[in-house]
Amino acid sequence: MALKHSKEELSGVWSATPTPFDGRMQIDSIAVRRMVLHHLRLGVKGLFLAGTCGEGYWMTDSQRRDLVRCAARFAKGKMHLAVQVTDNSAARILDNIHAAKQDGAEIAIIAPPLFLLNATSENLLKLYQEAIRKSPLPVGIYDKGSYSSLLIPEAVLKVIYLERNVLLVKDSSANPSRRKIALEARAKRPELVLLNGDEFHCVEYLRAGYDGLLLGGGIFHGYLAGQVVQAVQCGDLNRAKRLQEQMNSMMYAVYGGKEIVCWLTGLKQLLVEMKVFRTRNNYLNYPLSAGCRRGIQQLLKTAHASLFPIPS
Repeated sequence: MALKHSKEELSGVWSATPTPFDGRMQIDSIAVRRMVLHHLRLGVKGLFLAGTCGEGYWMTDSQRRDLVRCAARFAKGKMHLAVQVTDNSAARILDNIHAAKQDGAEIAIIAPPLFLLNATSENLLKLYQEAIRKSPLPVGIYDKGSYSSLLIPEAVLKVIYLERNVLLVKDSSANPSRRKIALEARAKRPELVLLNGDEFHCVEYLRAGYDGLLLGGGIFHGYLAGQVVQAVQCGDLNRAKRLQEQMNSMMYAVYGGKEIVCWLTGLKQLLVEMKVFRTRNNYLNYPLSAGCRRGIQQLLKTAHASLFPIPS
């Protein structure tokens, strides 16, 4: 199918947003509306729903569909919506893509399958190509590199990035070799949008030529991330590096230090304190340490201007 999104409108900062649940672990529609409005305030270009940070791997199909419908209702015409559709066969991925399209998504994101027997390079390539070529939506490829339970071989990436229905890449691999593959693919397909998902090293990827950022912490540091993009574009690398250091300090405060011990629970607790989410409920049950609580409270005092920017 023909791609309908320009590179310019997709470049910039995206948020791989967490999912708000209510007290019964159902999608909290009130918090979804707040979430969309907050991202608009941050200047975020698009939302990636049901990714890793969004707990898409653990949600039920009905929860994921409720989330997409709800987000589409509030975000329509204001920001782009991409949804993770990962599964263990092309047939299941395509079912997920058709549902996502019906519910209001614009882009389908495919990450490595979690459980795939006989995962040879040949079978992985066949799975990806079938899903990409039959997809009624443009496709994004989510490369987790060695952080995934199934490492997609570089030889497979080299082929699937050249598929004409692949619109963008979310590169969270933190691997220079895999970054090179993405850049080489973009040289052959200039319309391909490259988004960095390694939120602790944004400047490095932007300097290498990536078009933007797709970040799990975008819901709270998205405004600063946008300033990082602008600083790199203007050639002010010293400012870009200072902003990256500020982002990293914020993330360590929220995630529980460099060990990331509070990850998703700390993130959702911050959003509760910011009155974006109403609960910190999540499937992964990371702890919320006393140190993390203190870090969040300190961040709310010292980073208010970047957490709650005034729209221009």
